[in-house]
Amino acid sequence: MNDLEKRSFYSFLVLYLGSSLLFVFFSGYLYYSSQKNSLESETYYKLEYLADHLSGLIIKAHMMGTTLQLPKEKGFEYKLIPVGDKKDYTEGYFEKDGYKMVISSGPREHLNVKYVIVKTNTYYTELQELQKFVMLLLFLSVVFVIIISVLLAKLFMRPLHQRIGQIEEFIQDVSHELNTPITALKMSASRGLKKGVYDKKILSNISISTKQLETIYQSLTYLNFSDKKEPSELVDMEIVVQRVVAYYKELSSAKKIEIVCQTQSKTMEIIPSRAELLLSNLLSNAIKYSMPETKIKIVLTPEYLSIEDQGVGIAKEKLDEIFKLYSRESNIAGGFGVGLSIVKQICDEFEIQVEVNSKLGVGSEFRLLF
Repeated sequence: MNDLEKRSFYSFLVLYLGSSLLFVFFSGYLYYSSQKNSLESETYYKLEYLADHLSGLIIKAHMMGTTLQLPKEKGFEYKLIPVGDKKDYTEGYFEKDGYKMVISSGPREHLNVKYVIVKTNTYYTELQELQKFVMLLLFLSVVFVIIISVLLAKLFMRPLHQRIGQIEEFIQDVSHELNTPITALKMSASRGLKKGVYDKKILSNISISTKQLETIYQSLTYLNFSDKKEPSELVDMEIVVQRVVAYYKELSSAKKIEIVCQTQSKTMEIIPSRAELLLSNLLSNAIKYSMPETKIKIVLTPEYLSIEDQGVGIAKEKLDEIFKLYSRESNIAGGFGVGLSIVKQICDEFEIQVEVNSKLGVGSEFRLLF
């Protein structure tokens, strides 16, 4: 990962992990408090019940003249305070010396018993067990959250990593694509200056290189400013075809490629610059991937526009990928993978259907159905 990816990864991880751990600890605190209160209430009501039950047994034994039998309850202790005990006792629920206790005057001095004390230390034992359980639960939750956080961060970073990789590759390809016409311009200009005569070949090279730069510029402009609203017009696509073919004549002639046009008049509602960019990308691709001394056939009817080349062709398994941004169907002729993506975007914008027929080593046909 590069520095940007690392910062994004750790930022996401810290944010998600921090918020998740905060939630886990808050939930653990609420659970612990709830269970502690429940345990406290359970202990209190149990002590109250035993105190009342013991008081009832004392009263019953006194009234019936029987021997008092104290019940046995695991974890609980009893103490009977006689009437003459000088120590001061207060009724109620108390906590003292590690015990929870209830002092009750329920016996009403029957059998000479003034108070009943019931106490237990099981509350603290169970509270310690609860604390251990909550700590274990929190530890497991923290481990689980950390694992999930790392996995989610990696899943979150995967598309970003792929996109950054595509952008880095795109920048490299653009640099390469720009370098070719710029080098040609420099060489042609240098030759012209040295010769002192600007012959047709030098001017043609300069023109071709300039048009290549302009094509790259138009594509990049569309990618960055395609959301800019422009009005649609009724455009004669036959005129657009003728203009684009003329524009690329020097480039096709340099590769000795013949462009054969069979066109009819076809008007449609479209942004003029989009129409030219659409055809420019299709024709420049056809020229780029065609072999020297071959033909490119352009057919325009009221129903469709077809551009067919005798180029390298596209593998069948790659046909579904060619319209994706930064995707290149072949590395033979360079390019940076935006031309066909732009074609698809413009077609979708103006409800034009695109069909592709291609065979490796034979050529490709792109058909636009109006």
